Amino acid sequence: MSRTSGAGTRRPPGETNGVGSGRRGEGDRGAPGRPADDLRAPLPTRVFDTPELPDAARASLRAGLAAMGLASLPTEAVDALEGHLRLLLAWTAAVNLTSIRDPEVAVRDHILDSLAAVRALRARRVDGLLDLGTGGGYPGLPLAIALPARRAALVDSVGKKTAFVAAAIDALGLADRVTAVTARAEDLAADRTHRGRWPAVVARAVADLADLAEVGLPLVRVGGCLVAWKRDPLDAELEAAGPMIAALGGGRVTVLPTGVPGRDDGRLVVIAKARVTPVRYPRDPAVRARERRHAGPAALS
Repeated sequence: MSRTSGAGTRRPPGETNGVGSGRRGEGDRGAPGRPADDLRAPLPTRVFDTPELPDAARASLRAGLAAMGLASLPTEAVDALEGHLRLLLAWTAAVNLTSIRDPEVAVRDHILDSLAAVRALRARRVDGLLDLGTGGGYPGLPLAIALPARRAALVDSVGKKTAFVAAAIDALGLADRVTAVTARAEDLAADRTHRGRWPAVVARAVADLADLAEVGLPLVRVGGCLVAWKRDPLDAELEAAGPMIAALGGGRVTVLPTGVPGRDDGRLVVIAKARVTPVRYPRDPAVRARERRHAGPAALS
């Protein structure tokens, strides 16, 4: 399940086409028949080939970490968080990975927002996670860096996004414990190497909570949790998702503030996995949308 723009989660709205396509104007002189893409400058694969973050953005990161109780992160972890963002912003000039181009805003809405789950995951002694709809690597890569995670899979169905994530993983020296996976969540849930295997599944993907639960909880092992980024108000969404969460083997649902400075409406919905998910889940996206629309909660039992 790839991330798309929209509200209801922490993902910024309005992804636009990237610039810097390398297309020649009518007066360009190049080799006849040469593809326009050949003229595009190579995308950076090393952090030191990208512009440094402005001082204001770096200061915002450190202030935000302190406000969120994460000031003790090692220097190398903070450097990796910055390096990931530097690569994202550099690639976004050519590949549409994020609508946010302002480094200071990106610090808050990407890095700090992703790190909102660190304390909850540490409290549950999570050492492995799967990020559904990772987009540019958020929240999975910052969480893998900060926890730190013994293993992490960053999943998206869009190849250009996982290509960037793979490049960032290599650039940050994390390939021994973090992988980028191009796949649909429904396909992973049918794979015995992933289904019921993960201590935590995290998602800032744009979908309602019932949808996130249906594709995420089958991947979580019993005793683990699904963490979804949401915004207030969400009481109605929680109530509507309750029957599906129960049908999937979900247990206690906890709602926590993200604690991100300047994001007072941010919430984390943490769903404990209490029982094995029945094999019929997740259903095909069209089927589950149709059943919820016409059958109501009785169809979930």
